[in-house]
Amino acid sequence: MDILLFILHRKDKRGIMMEQEQMTSNNKVKDDKNKDDRDQIREEGSVSAVSGGKKIEIMTIIGEIEGHENLASSSKTTKYEHILPRLAEYEMDEQVKGVLFLLNTMGGDVEAGLAIAEMISSMSKPTVSLVLGGSHSIGVPIAVSTDYSMIVPTGTMVIHPVRLSGMVIGARPTYDYFKKIQERITQFVCGHCQVTKECFEKLMMETGMLTKDIGTILVGKEAVEHGIINETGGLSSAINRLQSMI
Repeated sequence: MDILLFILHRKDKRGIMMEQEQMTSNNKVKDDKNKDDRDQIREEGSVSAVSGGKKIEIMTIIGEIEGHENLASSSKTTKYEHILPRLAEYEMDEQVKGVLFLLNTMGGDVEAGLAIAEMISSMSKPTVSLVLGGSHSIGVPIAVSTDYSMIVPTGTMVIHPVRLSGMVIGARPTYDYFKKIQERITQFVCGHCQVTKECFEKLMMETGMLTKDIGTILVGKEAVEHGIINETGGLSSAINRLQSMI
């Protein structure tokens, strides 16, 4: 009898140890995933989430959009070499059902911004953008590149012609090149939202709103009224919209 109790005790003890080991292993996997998520947010500003049983990806586009040259380490930047392969990964991953883009950008490199906008617009997965603090300059094409766009009531969008920092040779080819770039931006924006070409160009060339510059600042509902953004709303509205599209 004592031997039988001893054997049963050992089995129970072994079972408890196995359960503890399994719990430890599960906790380690969870900790590793949390660490990976934190690293992904810190390095690329993106994270995966499950909403309504569906996996969605959340990507932030913040600060200045960096082009072919590295900006100062003290600047908040969005690097297109991080964004483009990540978008390709989302497109190829069958588990990803939709992508939410959170925008708070001052604009930046035109070529990089257009590349990101074109990449987003060509995705087959449902996409929603939410403009938070602002989506200025080349951030405008990115904001309208998704299937549905939203802006918070206090969010802003600055629309202005293409600029170039540094010394510029005042030659006709330079102006022709600028004109061609501007036409690309205008064509993309007008092709992905409800604003007309005439209205968009009028907003670009406004002279009485920006100090020492030309252009227009649209706040929240104004961007919707001009047909650039689909709707005003916040995070929950954007997530609900994405879920309905999925």
